[in-house]
Amino acid sequence: MSRPTRLVIEPSALLHNLLQIRRFAPGKKIIAMVKANAYGCGIKAVIPVLEGQVDGFGVACLEEALAIRAMGSQTQCILFQGVFSPDELLIVAQNQFGCVLHHPHQLEWLMNTPLPSPIKLWVKVNTGMHRLGFKVQEIQDIMSALQSCPWVDKDIGLMTHLACADESHRQENLHQISLFENINVPGFSQRSVANSAAIISFPETHGDVVRPGIMLYGVSPFAHQTAPELGLIPVMRFMSAISAIHYHPAHAQVGYGGTWKSDKPSVIGIVAAGYGDGYPRHITPGTPVWVCGKEVVIVGRVSMDMMAVDLTDHPEVKIGDPVELWGNHILVERIAQSAGTIGYELLCQISERVRHD
Repeated sequence: MSRPTRLVIEPSALLHNLLQIRRFAPGKKIIAMVKANAYGCGIKAVIPVLEGQVDGFGVACLEEALAIRAMGSQTQCILFQGVFSPDELLIVAQNQFGCVLHHPHQLEWLMNTPLPSPIKLWVKVNTGMHRLGFKVQEIQDIMSALQSCPWVDKDIGLMTHLACADESHRQENLHQISLFENINVPGFSQRSVANSAAIISFPETHGDVVRPGIMLYGVSPFAHQTAPELGLIPVMRFMSAISAIHYHPAHAQVGYGGTWKSDKPSVIGIVAAGYGDGYPRHITPGTPVWVCGKEVVIVGRVSMDMMAVDLTDHPEVKIGDPVELWGNHILVERIAQSAGTIGYELLCQISERVRHD
């Protein structure tokens, strides 16, 4: 038998979340964000489910797009960071990938690299994120250059990204939305603003195309709302099992540094999962896992390959029983809050040794 630490990916949850996105943004085209190995869920599990169900796949780079194409996918991939060298433009054109254009050096490469077929572009404008994108006042000149280039498809999109969409009260959102809406440069066939948080909080940003990421995988983009409250179902279940059970006297110290000490005779279970698998080490005391239909508390420090849980009041738990580290019962948002991070990071840091079921 192999080590029990594994990911269980639920295709039905993925399709449910896609339907929920359509309810939030009816009639809009959808670019499903599948960068970073589909937010840790695995493109091998996610792409076949979404193939034919969405209008595009959003990736960070050419390598991710090629991996999806190698699976036989015919859905267009859009490179959201664009190309990193002129040579990549030819590969983009040959594979009919879409490409984000966000910086003058990329425009220069494009204008000086004749391509065998027209390339589909999205122009990114910086409205306040100050990460990628052209200045608002540059957009007219960018469009003029693209319209004069014979190897640029005339179907050109315009996009931006909201910096604070997960905090809907922030005035920066309204400022960015206003800047984008007031770009009156003719020639753009499609506009796109909305990520997961904006899909939910700012219907006025839905435009022509929405770009769901974290909500597609059943995780809330907000600190103040859970996925179930938004009608979302977790796609990823991070699972392991009880690999050992020990009986300790009172005052026994558990784990590295002896940071947890029993105040009475205790039963300690060992779970075969640790930070080497992607579970966060720096969780707060009292963080639970789910075993035999109930929460049990992690005690002591999380190790590289295992963690300890207090089974003193749960005599029914036995070696081999499944353990949910996060998923349907223990939401990943809860573990992220305990670790002082966000659900995005936890999904993306699952290590390669964790098998996908």
